Amino acid sequence: MKQVQRSRKAQFASWVGIIGNFFLAIIKGIIGWISGSHALIADAVHSASDVISSVTVLAGIRAANKPPDKEHPYGHGKAESISAIIVSILLILVGIEIASSSLQVFWGETPQAPTGIALIAVSISIVCKELLYQYKHRLGKRINSPALMADAWHHRSDVLSSVGVFFGIGGAMIGERIGYVQLVYLDPLAGIIVALFIMRIGYLMIRESIHMVLENILDEEESKRFTVTTENVNGVLQVDDLRARSHGQYVVLDLKISVDATLNVEKGHHISKQVKKALMTEHDDVYDVLVHINPYAGTKKS
Repeated sequence: MKQVQRSRKAQFASWVGIIGNFFLAIIKGIIGWISGSHALIADAVHSASDVISSVTVLAGIRAANKPPDKEHPYGHGKAESISAIIVSILLILVGIEIASSSLQVFWGETPQAPTGIALIAVSISIVCKELLYQYKHRLGKRINSPALMADAWHHRSDVLSSVGVFFGIGGAMIGERIGYVQLVYLDPLAGIIVALFIMRIGYLMIRESIHMVLENILDEEESKRFTVTTENVNGVLQVDDLRARSHGQYVVLDLKISVDATLNVEKGHHISKQVKKALMTEHDDVYDVLVHINPYAGTKKS
């Protein structure tokens, strides 16, 4: 049930991003063309990439919500991390395209400064994209969704993009008004700076997502909470070994526990079931637990 509710929230957030970015891309694209702003057109392309990003995230979330099958006994949780990698690659490609288109302006004729309507469009974009970032980032942290977090940072990169565009357009307009022609190049220069920010964010996200796909083992400090829960289960005399493996947005646990050596198989099995129940009830990120029973040797593990 928790997984279903988590998926619904994540999918709703993705749809909000898709619809919001679709309209922002159209508005910025049209106004960028009318006003003659290279930076705003590049920003519109960035918003359009956000639409693709959110669609990719939505597909990843739906795939991750599929139940386990024969080929994927631990479920499809890594689908979200894979979709996050795709989003990250899109960010890097968008950054390269924006930088390329902005650089070309410097080798052409002296551009004209954008008109004032471009500043209004950018201001609206900054407010809308920051709201989308805050919404998705907080929800992504709450439901532990790497894909949603990646999509949130895509929105934040668009905020940075729009802020750079705002100053670029504003500086170009001032330069034209005071007759300082060189300031007109602030518009394409803003596009280049923004592109570098976008590529950096994409690199950081893809590095984190690959780390999650590789199914890393949580360190002792991160696993301590699972050990404490296990030790509190009646009948557990000692936790001999515990390994917590990240599997997408959730964790799979393999542990060995010691129980009274005089217990029969049925009672030992009952304790292992209680351990699994306690771990999956108290920790929302625990997806599956494999418990191995050892007879207690009478000496505590150091």
